[in-house]
Amino acid sequence: MNKLIHALLLMLVSSSAFATATVTFADLGKMTDVPHDVQKRDDMQFLFREHLNLLSAKLPAGQVLNVDFLDIDLAGEEFPRVAVRDIRVLKGQADWPRMHLRYRIEQDGKVISSGDSKLSDPGYLMGVNRYDRDLYSHEKQMLDDWFRKEVLKQH
Repeated sequence: MNKLIHALLLMLVSSSAFATATVTFADLGKMTDVPHDVQKRDDMQFLFREHLNLLSAKLPAGQVLNVDFLDIDLAGEEFPRVAVRDIRVLKGQADWPRMHLRYRIEQDGKVISSGDSKLSDPGYLMGVNRYDRDLYSHEKQMLDDWFRKEVLKQH
């Protein structure tokens, strides 16, 4: 059993060594809807970077995904609260997630693919979301759909 666990961990580490994503964010203060709290903004950036690193593992070895977030409008609406954490309410009306991003895929220092994408999911509360229990679940699902339809289809 221990050997199996070590083998699986080794495979995970070696496959993730090839997965590379460089993620940047434009001025967060000018974005449509991101967390007001600095720590929550940092957490959001970390989670989006980690998610794109996981997605980039699906690219062929040696390819690097570069994503620049130009605007983010998170699902729902944030309501500031006094002496309590801010809360985000999802109503399913005109509060769906939106993102504007620019991406490049590089191999050996050369750009092999690039694009400018405006992502939006008006039906974000409908259907199945594999990240249902995660923070930013709707945004992660939207990034998955974009990656599958726009990035992977080019390979």
